[in-house]
Amino acid sequence: MHVFVTGATGWVGASVVQDLIAAGHRVTGLARCEEKGAALAATGAKVIPGTLDDLEILHNAASAADAVIHTAFNHDFSRFAENAQQDRRAIETLGDALRGSDRPLLVTSGLFGLTRGASELEVVSPASPRKSEAAARDLAERGVRVATVRLAPSVHGLGDHGFVPILIRLARESGVSAYPGDGSHCWSGVHRQDAARVYRLALEQGVTQSVYHAVADEAVPFKDIAQAIGRGLGLPVESRKREHFGWFAHMAGANMAVSSEYTRALLGWTPSGPGLLDDLALPGYYHAD
Repeated sequence: MHVFVTGATGWVGASVVQDLIAAGHRVTGLARCEEKGAALAATGAKVIPGTLDDLEILHNAASAADAVIHTAFNHDFSRFAENAQQDRRAIETLGDALRGSDRPLLVTSGLFGLTRGASELEVVSPASPRKSEAAARDLAERGVRVATVRLAPSVHGLGDHGFVPILIRLARESGVSAYPGDGSHCWSGVHRQDAARVYRLALEQGVTQSVYHAVADEAVPFKDIAQAIGRGLGLPVESRKREHFGWFAHMAGANMAVSSEYTRALLGWTPSGPGLLDDLALPGYYHAD
């Protein structure tokens, strides 16, 4: 299968590319700079220079592929609404290129806005700031074979630069590894290599469902995450009010913990990487931020 991957040099996308190539698939990846393009080419993938704003490039690359995986997203949180609209335009462009064919598209979203313990059947709240899943549903209504891979808030592993490193930086700056309230709310976690395998298995099995959950640790109490960070940095672990977390408060205080039972059974997916707390026990994790 020839797969076009956006975000092919990113944290998740790079692992998706490696997993696809190891399984014998051909990959074309989008890269926004020459340096990252060179690293992508070294994996054996074909490189297309461009960004999510290059809609003609996206359309042409999707038209030439057997399947498309969209992992790219601009994580500049100071302009999240703009980035969400950019993401939606890219998804609509990729879908338009595939419409009228049976070629599948997988897009990426998160767990924010879902109830604790939600299954793959639960629809994300319309108030969710990220619009990828809504865009996918619109494409499905227009006959595109499309599904959403919902990623855990912590897609972890050495080199992680996602949400947990934000907490690590905050702990370093404030001198305390904090949790809001009593810390009983939970996050899900998944190792990046396990997450990558969900995308591949979904493609290989024909994208038969509308949503997949790339979730290994289904519910890790936030207080446990804070305690692991405290041990790693040698800092006290204490409850703090919402204001302590600044712009990240809405994420730090959210329940983002769902079930992946259906995805596991459907795809035959058994996560094999280390769990989130196991990764946070590694000294090297504290050099990744």
